[in-house]
Amino acid sequence: MTVVVDGSPLTVDDVVDVALGRTDAVPGDHLDERMEPARALVERIVANDETVYGITTGFGALANTRIRREQATDLQYDLLRSHAAGVGSHLDPEIVRAMLLCRARTLAQGHSGVRPEIVRYLLTLLNRNLLPAVPSQGSVGASGDLAPFAHLALPVIGEGEILVDGEAVPSGPVLRAAGIEPLGLLPKEGLSLLNGTEGMLAHGCLAIHKARLLVDATDAATALSVEALMASSRPFEQRIHDLRPHPGQAVSAARIRTMLEGSPISASHHDDFVHKVQDAYSLRCAPQVHGAVRDTIAHATDVFTRELGSVVDNPIVFPEDGDVVSGGNFHGQPLAFVLDFLAIAVTELGSISERRTDRMLDPDRSSGLTPFLATTPGVSSGYMITQYTAAAIVAENKVLSHPASVESIPTSGLQEDHVSMGWGAARKLDTILTNTARVIAVELMCAAQGVEQRSMGPAAGTGAVRDVVRSVCRPLTVDRPPGPDIARIAELIESGAFTDIEEA
Repeated sequence: MTVVVDGSPLTVDDVVDVALGRTDAVPGDHLDERMEPARALVERIVANDETVYGITTGFGALANTRIRREQATDLQYDLLRSHAAGVGSHLDPEIVRAMLLCRARTLAQGHSGVRPEIVRYLLTLLNRNLLPAVPSQGSVGASGDLAPFAHLALPVIGEGEILVDGEAVPSGPVLRAAGIEPLGLLPKEGLSLLNGTEGMLAHGCLAIHKARLLVDATDAATALSVEALMASSRPFEQRIHDLRPHPGQAVSAARIRTMLEGSPISASHHDDFVHKVQDAYSLRCAPQVHGAVRDTIAHATDVFTRELGSVVDNPIVFPEDGDVVSGGNFHGQPLAFVLDFLAIAVTELGSISERRTDRMLDPDRSSGLTPFLATTPGVSSGYMITQYTAAAIVAENKVLSHPASVESIPTSGLQEDHVSMGWGAARKLDTILTNTARVIAVELMCAAQGVEQRSMGPAAGTGAVRDVVRSVCRPLTVDRPPGPDIARIAELIESGAFTDIEEA
């Protein structure tokens, strides 16, 4: 399978598949035909020495500075060099792969005025896994993700750095060893390599993928916790959720209900109103909370899918009109809002999961489980401190979920007087996603231990969930450091192990 880059829209799943190395991206057969008209118009503007932003003028606050025709090419090289001001740790390879794909797709639409060779070069770097070293800090999410894209683009001209075994090394020798020569830039091509929202877009597509895995795992954890706590399965009945038809709520309720189907534990007290009149919100309201997260992910998917078919360059070339117009499609606000919304939603997934964990560990609220799930309470602390870990992470997430998209700081001498900070929103979200996987891992670990303290076995579905946990975390018989177990279960969550269970 391949993803064809010909200027047509892509899907979030296309980006994820390429970013994770599941498939390659190839240039479309009619790429030259699609891109040539805009390129011809740019060349005509330069030949006629017309004044057009970004082609024969400076950039940002220097937009009124006229560039002579003979300087138009040098301008593009200086642009990449001067804008490579990023700092901090390097982006993960999958983010860089997604950025290369998204940038190539935008340029291939034929409204940027660059040659198809630029698109092919980016795809060559992608498919040969020659990934530019891109620092993680430096973008304000307007005028595009300028600094990250400057680092992404420098290897095109044989400069900058490429990651080799996790280390950033000069790109020139690496490219030459691979038989790839640097590509010379023509007027506007440097600017077009920088301008756009695809950095935020790349982060967002991968965040959607990760968030989907998290909510699936949280549904699985909930079903196992329901059994561990001798809670009722009735709140997950379809007729309840038919009366409040939010799509995500229906999905989560159905998943939890399916995993609890045939549960001997649930059947043992199904009609026992003395046992428990009603459960805590973290149990019986799980579909409503998890479902709201699912609906947020669906909204984010809609926004990012639109962006995957958009022109976000500046200036935009309209070859059919013979016109080049400076606009604002590079502004990241639509993405920044959604990235912040996802951060809030995923934080809540961790928040409700931690409450279920706390209930399983509390001897007064756990329906007979041993205190802190210890085998010899008092002598052993069991999983007591794992709730501390979950609580600390949830508290951290709550701070990180403060929106970045309201924190505009003007740049470029007030020419760029409102920015989205979407890149910062994406970076915070990535941390929240990693954190939340660990919180859910704690719940899964405790729920597996709790179910095994019951006299009856779990349902087939929850038993499968327990078995996945047990594949990396043995039962707790004597105290041991739980940190490594939490990390291993979190890796299972991020691999999609609990999504696969529910689909089966």
